[in-house]
Amino acid sequence: MHVNDAERRKRTVPESRTAVVHAVPGLVRDAQRGDTGARDRLFADHLPLVYDVVGRTLPGHPDVDDLVQDTMLQAINGLAGLRDPERFRSWLVAIAYRRVQAHLRTQRTARRRRHHAEPVDLPDPDGDFAERTTAEMVVTGQRRELAEATRWLEDADRELLGLWWQEARGDLSRAELADALGLRPNHAAVRVQRMKSRLELARGVVRALRARPICPELSSTIRFWDGTVDSVWRKRLSRHVRDCPKCHVYQAGMVSPERLLLGTVALPVPVALWAGIRTAAEAGVAPPVVAVGRTLPWKAVAAMVTVAAGGGLIFAVLHDPAAPPAPVAIDPPVASAPARPSPTVGASVSPAAERTERVAGNATGSRIVVAPDGSDDGDGSLSHPYRTIKKAVDLVKPGQSIVLRGGTHRPTSTIEIDTDGSGDNRITISGYDGEQAVIDASGIPAGQWAIVQRGSHWTVRDLEVTGARAATWTCLACVDNVFQRLNLHDNAGVGLMLRDPGTAGNQVLDNDFRANQGSGLSVQFGSGDGNLVRGNRASGNARDGIDLGAFQSRVALEYNWSYRNGGNGFALGGGDQKLHATHHLRHNAAWLNAGAGFTDEGNTAGIELGNNTAYDNEGLGFAFRTAPAVMRNNVAIDNGRGEQSLSTAASQNNNSWQEPGVTLRSTDPAEAEGARNARGGLPGTAFLQTGNGMGASMAGSS
Repeated sequence: MHVNDAERRKRTVPESRTAVVHAVPGLVRDAQRGDTGARDRLFADHLPLVYDVVGRTLPGHPDVDDLVQDTMLQAINGLAGLRDPERFRSWLVAIAYRRVQAHLRTQRTARRRRHHAEPVDLPDPDGDFAERTTAEMVVTGQRRELAEATRWLEDADRELLGLWWQEARGDLSRAELADALGLRPNHAAVRVQRMKSRLELARGVVRALRARPICPELSSTIRFWDGTVDSVWRKRLSRHVRDCPKCHVYQAGMVSPERLLLGTVALPVPVALWAGIRTAAEAGVAPPVVAVGRTLPWKAVAAMVTVAAGGGLIFAVLHDPAAPPAPVAIDPPVASAPARPSPTVGASVSPAAERTERVAGNATGSRIVVAPDGSDDGDGSLSHPYRTIKKAVDLVKPGQSIVLRGGTHRPTSTIEIDTDGSGDNRITISGYDGEQAVIDASGIPAGQWAIVQRGSHWTVRDLEVTGARAATWTCLACVDNVFQRLNLHDNAGVGLMLRDPGTAGNQVLDNDFRANQGSGLSVQFGSGDGNLVRGNRASGNARDGIDLGAFQSRVALEYNWSYRNGGNGFALGGGDQKLHATHHLRHNAAWLNAGAGFTDEGNTAGIELGNNTAYDNEGLGFAFRTAPAVMRNNVAIDNGRGEQSLSTAASQNNNSWQEPGVTLRSTDPAEAEGARNARGGLPGTAFLQTGNGMGASMAGSS
């Protein structure tokens, strides 16, 4: 029997949600009569809906919680004027929708002011649908394509997508969606259909860009494209995919977005959010005209899980800009230590990743073995290993691991990693049980990137890569990957590069990037929250040691050392691109670099720097002429062009240039530049220590 879409959606609505909807008019009337219990239940029940509407449109953006609070406060304050209690849900969603619109307009205006000398044809606002939800939507390849495709939508389509997503899940009816838009249902249907058509074309663009081999004409078209999605490239690439016979085929065989979206779950609501809204409402706080700053007291709460009104789980999150959470330390796997200074034991990854790796390392058939003397005609077992890494990455499945036997692996073409793991079934690629696995990429033709990764939920560790004739290891729009204890050296391009929108939740831990002709580590040309760079050394690279060029979202840099590079130690901006990203740095050290120790490179955001040290760099110690940086407990000594040059808007407290007489316990870098400790952490050293709590600790790490 044929079941239409409306009936299917109706059948997918949980009974608990239906009960809530039926109870709404009565709760509205009771709340309007002054019943605070009814008011609290009414708005607590609808908080997940509002959070999902805002969060799906601006995922990962730091103002999401504030916009949600503003929406709820405006609704609470305006509830008495709602004449028709039956319209409460669409009235509430309309308020959220207008809040998002106002926020995006404010963002665009601010960008135009910052870029007044540049063309008005600007990139999309920070934070798109994909950034925070990619981790949920990579269960299948098409969900990942859908998430990536949303960044190719115009603002208006992205706003509408946030509402339509609720309809696809059954949380809004078409009438409620139309009411929120201020349109008749038939007009709303036309807008939705047009948005879906543009979304399908965007999915074709994503597929065409990821195709291998790529269309020659498309390859020529994007030759000078830096990965930024603006209206010019949106139109150019969409037109190409629509008109090109080779690329047009990528629009075929797509699963409907309704089916893909129904496979996802609602965004978790911070448990303290409702408490903050309720407190503000009882205090009579009126919502501001635009999103407020990040000053609400409920932001600093301990992480916890509790049961929500509907029986689902909601999550509190830790908001502490002064101290980003460290990776969870776990027991190291049982392995013998290698006969080289680069470490092979110890770990700092999530417990889920550690559990998966232990299963993968012991369950029959869960490990794929690659050896320099193996054969691709084998079965990938320890006794009959494959010869090429490409064979293994093409066959690996979620929950499995790839292990490289000791010796030198010599690929002759780009290694492309496209398979996704998942949060509970990660994929691992590593050296085999402490053996020294070296990937010599010199056989890959000049101009081709050596390793290109698009897969998410991977753990990459205990590998050495050298000889690449272009970029070494490049991860495109990757989510929840761990790169740990890698030794990437003597390559013609960047050592490790994370790039493109949707780069979120990755950890770069305890790696050495040295003597590369590009930068050592680069996080660039994109956006995405939750990226952590910790315990790394970047040394002797021809350009910057660690480069965050044109990355639009906050990156946490902790306990990293950058030295003897041909450029800056830490470059935190995008040159002429004038980005606005509030990176957070603590306990990092830069010495003997040809440029500055730390520089904003045109970044206009309030970068936070606490306990960092710049010593004997040829340029300035801290060059922050545009960023209204927050500087605490930093040390700059003996830098060639001075210790600091700061914006007049910078905030300074207890830095060495404010406290005369700061001295260093040691200026000998030998220990810091030597072997790592037995667990792969930075070596403990007296080098650059002050003994008074200022500057980088230099105490090493585990």
